[in-house]
This record gives sequence, C-alpha cells and structure tokens, in this order.
Amino acid sequence: MSNAETRNAAPFGQAPTGGEVLVAEAGFGRFAQVVYDGKHRLTADEPVEAGGLDTGPNPYGLLLAALGACTSMTLRMYAARKSWPLKQVTVRLRQYKIHAVDCAECEQKEGKVDRIEREIELTGELSAEQRQRLLEIANKCPVHQTLERRNEIVTQLRTS
Repeated sequence: MSNAETRNAAPFGQAPTGGEVLVAEAGFGRFAQVVYDGKHRLTADEPVEAGGLDTGPNPYGLLLAALGACTSMTLRMYAARKSWPLKQVTVRLRQYKIHAVDCAECEQKEGKVDRIEREIELTGELSAEQRQRLLEIANKCPVHQTLERRNEIVTQLRTS
C-alpha cells in the first residue's frame, strides 16, 4: 500500500461500503473526526472556543456544505438541460436557532427550531423568468427535500 493509500485508509480496516459514510475519531484533539466517503477523506472538528482544534468544519458546517453543494449541482444540471447561459452558481448559507413562535410556517410553536438561510447568486445572461425558475428548482434539490421532510434515524450499537 502506498503512503497516500495508507493516509486515506479507514481505521482498523473499516472501509465504508457503497452508500455508506464512516466517521471515526481522528486520534488528536477532543473532537476531531475523520470522515470517509469512498475514496474521499475530510476532517470535521469543533472551533477552538468550543474545545476543538478547528481542523475542519463543525457538523453544522458540513450539513450546510451538503445543502449548498446539492443546490449548486441541481441548478447546474437544470440549466445545462435547458441550455441556459448560467456561468456560475454561488450559494451562501447560515444556520441558527430561532424561537418557534417566530416561525410563521412551523407547526411547532414551543421551544426553538433550526433556521437555515440560503442565498443564491446566479451569474450569466439569464432572463428574469429563468432566474425565477432556477430559484424554484433550488428547492427541489434532494438534500433540501430531505431536510424539509420528517426523517427517521435508526441507531444500533455495533459490537466489535
């Protein structure tokens, strides 16, 4: 195995299988994690002020990155299919908690809810109608739809 393969190898031979992401402690810092997705590897961590080493995005940063990447890719595919002159998509995202009573569309009216704000910049000679349609398409990106749906997470303890 080459040095690059060794550095990118999942710990303890636990290579993720197709459709699986493996997350393991990085072995340094309190919170640093290594995320393996097939042949891709990245680090997640908490900022210094939260006790981490800030060696990578925090979990919410990764969640926003997934939504931003999916949004941009979805818009790129749609514009290409329509042969629209879209030159570049830039997506800026923010996540924070708000009081549920301040959320007009939320069923829950007690406690706090998560709010994600997404701002999309489209560069290219697009008409107002094309820009409006791309805004509508942004809400159809698969990650956006997953986040808006009620989800079920099933957790089990794995024995070694």
